[in-house]
Amino acid sequence: MKIHFTLLMICLPLISFCQLSSTEKYDLVIKKAKVIDGTGEEEFFANILIINDIIAEVQRDTSKSPEGEKVIDAGGFTVTPGFIDTHSHGDPLETPEFRNFLAMGITTITLGQDGFSPEVNDLTTWFNKVDAVRPAVNIAIFAGHNTLRKLSGINYETKPLIKKREVQQQLLREAIRAGAFGMTTGLEYSPGDFSGHQELQELAEVVGKENGIIMSHLRNEDDNEVESSLRELLAQGEFCPVHVSHLKVVYGKGEQRAKEILNLLDSARAEGIKVTADVYPYTASHTGIAILFPDWAKEPNNFKEVVSKRREELENYLREKVVQRNGPESTLIGSGTYTGKTLADLVEDLEKPFEKILIEDIGPYGAGAAHFIMDEELQKILLLDRHINVCTDGSPGMHHPRGYGSFSRIIEKYVVEEDALSLEEAVYKMSGLPADVLQIRDRGRIKEGYKADILIFRPEDIQEIATYENPKQLSKGMKYVIVNGKIALQEEEFEENGYGKTIKKQ
Repeated sequence: MKIHFTLLMICLPLISFCQLSSTEKYDLVIKKAKVIDGTGEEEFFANILIINDIIAEVQRDTSKSPEGEKVIDAGGFTVTPGFIDTHSHGDPLETPEFRNFLAMGITTITLGQDGFSPEVNDLTTWFNKVDAVRPAVNIAIFAGHNTLRKLSGINYETKPLIKKREVQQQLLREAIRAGAFGMTTGLEYSPGDFSGHQELQELAEVVGKENGIIMSHLRNEDDNEVESSLRELLAQGEFCPVHVSHLKVVYGKGEQRAKEILNLLDSARAEGIKVTADVYPYTASHTGIAILFPDWAKEPNNFKEVVSKRREELENYLREKVVQRNGPESTLIGSGTYTGKTLADLVEDLEKPFEKILIEDIGPYGAGAAHFIMDEELQKILLLDRHINVCTDGSPGMHHPRGYGSFSRIIEKYVVEEDALSLEEAVYKMSGLPADVLQIRDRGRIKEGYKADILIFRPEDIQEIATYENPKQLSKGMKYVIVNGKIALQEEEFEENGYGKTIKKQ
């Protein structure tokens, strides 16, 4: 009898919990949803029940009618996880609204890219400042290698002393422990381009011990250099997972060339290296005009002195470089006085050769630009690979459509128009796969216990509006964008409050 009474006392709370659960009123209910859950698996129908910022239940029996403070009838719509951008730019302290990302369905962005991150010794303070401004999207951060070189005092040194390298390693260690997801490198940029094998391997070992990942803008993306640059990154994969940022083959052409690059990555995986990559769906890159200038005309060298002493050599270099990069009509200025003009336009407007314009009117740090240097067929093959996810490499202020249209373009062009990807595959490349790459364990899927970052839309409604001529045009077609359980965008109307938060490495 005593035993039976004890069992009853144990069971009563469970009975009460079950009764409460069956009548519970949720904060948000999404009814009769056609769910693509971010795993790549086929769609299914379900009610999605949300409490606070958590998906409490994915209810496969859609005949049920759960109650909620707000109920959305998603009949006729597709419901997916919010998209995750593994390579983003922008400053949440300046533009926390990030409408360009929200309009594409991006609910999480990843900053600190190309080796450049907030130039602070303590990331915790930065996290607190970002959370205080209430960003519209979730924000993950990496420690940038170029920034670490500056903070450690290494800067442009090619063979830094071990004491400085140890300071750099400790800064990286502290950044990851504060919540950074790992380290990014921008080896095509200064001062990262001064680094050597030993330094990079030592940093990779730190990243590995802290269970992070390295994302890399390769040292050289040109067709004749890209494989050696990939091997440099893969060597770091001995210690930690590695990820190729905005994978491309500058000047490369065709399907076969793409397969050669993918085979190199597959071979590394066969040897135990964890390597992934991301791409954006455009054939023009965007970076500083300095990409056209030789190293000896860039910092830490004195540009005015170079022009004075090596003017003819510099002009010849710039002339050959621009021609190699598909000519002056293939460089579209994206900031500064000449925004929206190509170098070819400026030749007519200023009535002088483009190499003189670059030296006299722009300089190596006078503008950013879109560079039309990629092959559509090659980039498409890269995009379709199962280990490669989608990114924007964009920002609110960039003069390039990728910051406003990348994810919408994937759905509109590659899913709806070309049928090159199924919607399940596309959603996986924009949610579940990037979550896996970043090792975010509670976003990127429609799954019980996961954060409620959710999109509701019809694929045929999604439109990329941004163009190279007018890039800062918001995408259209998202019915709802939900961030941490709150509606951030509804039928092209943005909520004034931001519902994003900083995401720290778990």
